[in-house]
Amino acid sequence: MIQKETTLPWEHPKLQEEDPQALELIEKIMQSPTYVLSEQDMDFMSSYQARGIRLELDYLKAELKMNEYGIEHTIVVFGSARIVEKETALKRLSDVQEMIQKKQNDRNLLRELYIAERMVGKSIYYDDARNFGQLVSKSGKKVEDCRVTIMTGGGPGIMEAANRGAYDVGAKSIGLNIKLPHEQYPNPYITPDLCFLFHYFAIRKLHFLNRAKALVVYPGGFGTFDELFETLTLIQTKKTQNIPVVLIGKSYWEKAINFEFLKDEGVIAPQDMNIFKFADNAEEAWNYILSWHKEQGNPLFN
Repeated sequence: MIQKETTLPWEHPKLQEEDPQALELIEKIMQSPTYVLSEQDMDFMSSYQARGIRLELDYLKAELKMNEYGIEHTIVVFGSARIVEKETALKRLSDVQEMIQKKQNDRNLLRELYIAERMVGKSIYYDDARNFGQLVSKSGKKVEDCRVTIMTGGGPGIMEAANRGAYDVGAKSIGLNIKLPHEQYPNPYITPDLCFLFHYFAIRKLHFLNRAKALVVYPGGFGTFDELFETLTLIQTKKTQNIPVVLIGKSYWEKAINFEFLKDEGVIAPQDMNIFKFADNAEEAWNYILSWHKEQGNPLFN
């Protein structure tokens, strides 16, 4: 004969025969937000006071997954999200030219024509970033080796090209996306398990440099400048390890930022000019990165 287990006192509500109001009172208690587990209480988790917890979680999720994949070092690639592959740039140029045929004196269209022509020229950087992704991803013992991995901001343009280069050769790559007020899609070439969505720019920036063994920067705008100058400042002030910083496209960067002027004005020191290097293409950049680490006595690949 199976003996029926006796329920423990806390496994059932107070009996109604003991107090007719008991169930109603218990229902009110269990509906209170304070009775929800902390991690399931979205109002609490999104509160100002819980920001420290959210910061930690924002960091930890990506950190654990990268550890799981054995990612020791990253080569970080920045650049404009607006630079597209040549076919796309040519299509946009053709569309603008067609519109101008109908409105030849439209100043806005003429401005768009100028930009579209410039974007066709800059499409060479998309191809070069794709090539760079391939070079990095083929440099290990095998493409499945994740110890040195391409990392980008996860978006379109130059970021897409670098992830795509890794994808071309069957290697994994990382994308660090950021939650923005408007919808943002990751580019399709990131390894799914290594595509992360961050709430905080600060934590995303931390992961960009946490494993970085080089920073490669293609032409870009505000976002690219932000990451570039933050890295230069951290290296300058010795708040992060010294790593090679390569600016690809010397003609663009010398027009966009007059480093020589900053040095001559005394707002940066002459030795600060050694923190970064210009390169014309992916091969030159990657060879410099490899030789830089070899000279430091810590080659990227043994």
